[in-house]
Amino acid sequence: MNKLARFIIVGFLLINAACKESNKSPEESKSSSVIIDNLAISRIDSTLKSFVDSGKIAGVSALIYEKDKEVYYNAFGYADREAKKPMARNTIVQIYSMTKPITGTVLMTLYEDGAFELDDPVSKYAPEFANMKVYEGEDASGNPVLTDPKRPMTIRDLTRHTAGFGRNADIPGLGLMIKEADALNRNNTLVEMAQKMGETPLYFHPGEQWEYGPCVDVQAFMVERISGQPYGEYVRENVLDPLGMKETRYYVPEYDRGRFSAMYLQNDDGILNQLPDEEAKSDYFNHWPLTRGGSGLTSTLDNYMRFARMMVHEGTLDSVTILKPETVKLMSTNHLADSIEKRSFLPSKGQVGFGIDFAVRLRPPVSKEENNGVVGEFFWDGAASTLFWIDPVNELTAVLFVQLFPYDQIGLHKSFRDAVYGPFRAYQH
Repeated sequence: MNKLARFIIVGFLLINAACKESNKSPEESKSSSVIIDNLAISRIDSTLKSFVDSGKIAGVSALIYEKDKEVYYNAFGYADREAKKPMARNTIVQIYSMTKPITGTVLMTLYEDGAFELDDPVSKYAPEFANMKVYEGEDASGNPVLTDPKRPMTIRDLTRHTAGFGRNADIPGLGLMIKEADALNRNNTLVEMAQKMGETPLYFHPGEQWEYGPCVDVQAFMVERISGQPYGEYVRENVLDPLGMKETRYYVPEYDRGRFSAMYLQNDDGILNQLPDEEAKSDYFNHWPLTRGGSGLTSTLDNYMRFARMMVHEGTLDSVTILKPETVKLMSTNHLADSIEKRSFLPSKGQVGFGIDFAVRLRPPVSKEENNGVVGEFFWDGAASTLFWIDPVNELTAVLFVQLFPYDQIGLHKSFRDAVYGPFRAYQH
């Protein structure tokens, strides 16, 4: 072969390789690059600081790992603005619904043991739910019209919020019944909670809608029922302690309360008011009978990051295995069929589906108004505006802590995501 022929062949191969590289999806291209570089760090710092400086939040902290290395940590403002106590790395916060993915993980340890199948009826293990009815409205006399569910509620329904439970007191007719049942009263045990919920009609037929509610509290009850062990003990022994999450707790002992962040409420004028501790923290200063699966844990940045890193490592962290890789994959895969069209507020999270106690990103954002993120990411957040996500494509985990009610009315989550991933780009597929 002469030199000219060799030159032409090599040139063709190089061009072909370049074309293949350019045709990679954004997720494939990102996986070989660094997300958190100096520019990203500067963006994140300025973004978080701006929210504090503007008075929209009292304090905020964030921690990011990428490819198993800590690549970002910083804190701005105050955990207690009035007492001038800075937001710190070891500040304890209320994580509310970021409790849910932990509960789902606990449930799936039993799944791995062969204790149940996802499509088993809940009533197979819990007769409290054997005679559920579905609320269809009221008759002319104001009496509730009830019907049998089209199919039994399954454990899968519990894990993806399609069980049929209503949660809002303002649902006409049914809302009053939910309020009177008071199933989530913290003086109830999980068994008493289940009994009350089993006697309250469902809002819709199982599997027909996505409606956020007490599904994960029922998961905690199922863990207790199937394992035969109190839920609080089971989660501690099978997830929290093995991961070294000693400061992720339902009860904050007195000696640690100095690190417990204050809670802030933004009023209609945008002014922040600190809520009294007796109102904001009473759930955590006593050992209440109800150990919820859907809420109730407190944590620190590093503690919660342990959980996120275990997930990005497909169930194992520091030689401790909590779940098998195939189980993590199952949890981070969308379980919502396209036929489930009613999805409450879920579409506000972006183009997502829902797996087992995680929202799952299905498509990249199509506009700069959508939440930034990578296809394959799974995540959730908490009522006090906390947020975390797991980006397996880039081996990135992020945890954002703030204590603000009502839930993120200020665009903090979107701004943080934009700071992490950079300016929006319209991806062509």
